[in-house]
Amino acid sequence: MSYEIGYDDNWERDIGYGVPSICDHPDCNKEINRGLSYVCGGEAYGGEYGCGLFFCENHLGTKFADNDEDIIMDNICDRCEDSMPPFNKKYDTIEWIQWKYTDESWEDWRAENKEEVKKIAVRLDNEQ
Repeated sequence: MSYEIGYDDNWERDIGYGVPSICDHPDCNKEINRGLSYVCGGEAYGGEYGCGLFFCENHLGTKFADNDEDIIMDNICDRCEDSMPPFNKKYDTIEWIQWKYTDESWEDWRAENKEEVKKIAVRLDNEQ
């Protein structure tokens, strides 16, 4: 099973290793993808302990839960380690939205999501 492209209803954005992205840490702009290697929690949608946001290797690590069970959690961001609310998600990259806006493989999606397509068009216009 692969997760090249999927959708996360919680964060309302595309996920998978086929989705170019940047680290969701507010102080980082490292290029990554939204594959399982970068997801907080190490599992799709964050699993049991993660927030489901995506971080570079500098902002994910193995953490130990602060509880009596000493649970080891892999690929957890600092906020989840400290049981704090998650960071805000970052916007999709221009590369990704341009792909969705123009590639023929997304034609059906564009036909079914006209409001999202309008938002993409506005963002692309603002980037030029």
